[in-house]
Amino acid sequence: MSVMFVYVTAADGEEAKRIGRQVVEERLAACANILPGATSIFCWQGKLEEASETVLILKTTERMLEPLIGRVKSLHSYDCPCIEALPVVEGNRDFLEWVVRQTGGDPKQLLDPV
Repeated sequence: MSVMFVYVTAADGEEAKRIGRQVVEERLAACANILPGATSIFCWQGKLEEASETVLILKTTERMLEPLIGRVKSLHSYDCPCIEALPVVEGNRDFLEWVVRQTGGDPKQLLDPV
């Protein structure tokens, strides 16, 4: 089992807080960090766009990743929300074990960082 770092953008702080609180309560993620004030520049439907957004960072496990992505999509206001997952390759072992426990896993199953 490995720990995952999940990057999500939300329309605003309230949406990020609502999504973060819900997925932590459901134990799909161990914790959520909310970083307001992001400016995003992107092309959408053939048009260059710029928007103020809030970044939501979730910590979960590989085992919980698919249900977490599905749940974030169901709670999100965007048609195509940014949800990107990155494997954690190194970190405080105690924290990584905590993430595993909080998402219903066995810390003994935690893979050694690469």
